[in-house]
Amino acid sequence: MDNRPIGVFDSGLGGLTGVRELRKRLPHEEIIYFGDTGRVPYGSRSPETILQYARQDVAFLLSKNVKCIMAACGTVSSTYPAAEAAKLPVPYLGVVDAAAREAAFATRNRRIGVIGTAATIRSRSYEKLLRQLVPGVEITARACPLFVPLVEAGYVDHSEESRQQVTKLVIAQYLTEVREAGVDTLILGCTHYPLLKTMIGEFMGQSVTLVDPAKTAAHHLEQMLSERGLRAAQEHEGQAHFYVSDVPDSFVQTADLFLGEYKGGPVDQIAIDKY
Repeated sequence: MDNRPIGVFDSGLGGLTGVRELRKRLPHEEIIYFGDTGRVPYGSRSPETILQYARQDVAFLLSKNVKCIMAACGTVSSTYPAAEAAKLPVPYLGVVDAAAREAAFATRNRRIGVIGTAATIRSRSYEKLLRQLVPGVEITARACPLFVPLVEAGYVDHSEESRQQVTKLVIAQYLTEVREAGVDTLILGCTHYPLLKTMIGEFMGQSVTLVDPAKTAAHHLEQMLSERGLRAAQEHEGQAHFYVSDVPDSFVQTADLFLGEYKGGPVDQIAIDKY
């Protein structure tokens, strides 16, 4: 048993979909979440800048005595070197590896779509993994830069019809090529995208399996904790503590959208440049 917290980080709000899944699956676990709201987005940054930010984010979580780290950010997971992650003093899990394995298991016709930030698509991280996992795979990848601001502005599933119409137009613009490629599996390669899952699913069709990276990574993290004897005691009451690098006000207002029934917990601002 290990009652130390799970550390989760993201460039901003999207990683909260991962927190929601962890709280659902692991109610006894403490969670420390860092959202780099002062430097969001990561997706349009250079690989060198993303790596610098990721190292600072990891250093902050390590200062909180976490027992493992989940990079709930597709951009970081696409950029952070596996060799560096392996040298960390605690287990590290990114969303890319987990989602790629889930997609490899799900596909029937070996045609897989990948959508994500510009940095994630540019890195070709999903493509490299999928080619190892699925011989002869055909991959259609598409950067969808407008999805993140749409989500954070509340233009999501179950919002009012006028907002949904705007999002549906953008979905059609981005995903027509992916649909026409005949994919049977689509990786939602950014943790913001599950909040558009219903609209994306309607556009792609019922025959297409959507892979949610946050959900898949949370499942893999749960397995890893069990295998390594790192689960918290059953009598331990799990809570979430949130840290941000910009003023907390806007974070607090939008966080409930991502967390749903698992909302709540203190929010503090930190100076991430110190790490």
